[in-house]
Amino acid sequence: MEISNVSMKNKEEEVETDETVDNILAKLEKVKDPVGDVYRYRYQGFWIQEFSIKGLISLQTRFVARNEDILLASCPKSGTTWLKSLVFAIMKRTDLDFKPCTNDNNNSPLFTTNPHHLIPLLELSSLPIENMMPRIMNTHIPYSSLPPSIKHSDCKIVYICRNPLDVFVSHWHFSHKFFGDSIEPRHLEESFDMFCKGIHAFGPFWDHVLGFWNASLEMPHKILFFKYEDLKRDNVFFIKKIAEFLGFPFSAEEENQGVPKEIERLCSLEHLKSLSVNKTGKYSIGLFELSNSSFFRKGEMGDWMNYLTPQMAERGKKLIQEKFGQSGLMFNF
Repeated sequence: MEISNVSMKNKEEEVETDETVDNILAKLEKVKDPVGDVYRYRYQGFWIQEFSIKGLISLQTRFVARNEDILLASCPKSGTTWLKSLVFAIMKRTDLDFKPCTNDNNNSPLFTTNPHHLIPLLELSSLPIENMMPRIMNTHIPYSSLPPSIKHSDCKIVYICRNPLDVFVSHWHFSHKFFGDSIEPRHLEESFDMFCKGIHAFGPFWDHVLGFWNASLEMPHKILFFKYEDLKRDNVFFIKKIAEFLGFPFSAEEENQGVPKEIERLCSLEHLKSLSVNKTGKYSIGLFELSNSSFFRKGEMGDWMNYLTPQMAERGKKLIQEKFGQSGLMFNF
């Protein structure tokens, strides 16, 4: 049976699944988040919140991938919102009239819809995706926990990673959108200590990244792996690379017309942040409802230097070198 979201087909299945999840959760190691009153459970080697585990279990047993599917994967706060907007614009460009981003008559749905509504989070979404062609989905699920049909199909996976210290700082700010705006210094230190121990959203971070990195080395035709920092340095190059990888390359005519450059401008974080839909709209994650503006902060490289003490930064750098040193995957500081 094929499904496109985590909702059950009938109430009996829903009750059965909930009971199964409750039994599973009762046996798992759990740790309280230092910022909010929630727990993270260690499931299949990764720390995941309860509502995500429920969706993950459903996906693993029920989801059937298609060869033409596109899956955008990332550890949270690694550039997911940006990646969604870019891939949506790339894949839908023949349906859109690309005009300068200053022209609010542009007919791209990105002007009126948050990227997270356009490309749903697979493990949490109740949004229909069956009418998409191809289906474009997003996930934070580690590679090792992906549904078997995703691994065994010819669907494409695009994975974006980011400097771990910037990921931590971005997620630390984002977490307070769930639990209030009061940020105490001890929360930063406690949260960083947990991050270094691997206890954070879909962590350990290094295991999440290395899972997709190693898979991309084995299957470069299936998984495109790149860094947030590289995308920042040369947007247009990676826009073209993503389009080619997804089997939808830009034609010579499109190149001459500057379509890749228009996509860059349309999807720039500065432009997306300026749109009214991303200033006032709402988006639900599990039991939480957030403002769309929560997904747009600075997006800067090296912002960790404004928050981490020298001692914290040194600990983080040593840990990153230890975890990634033998992989060939390097992060610059």
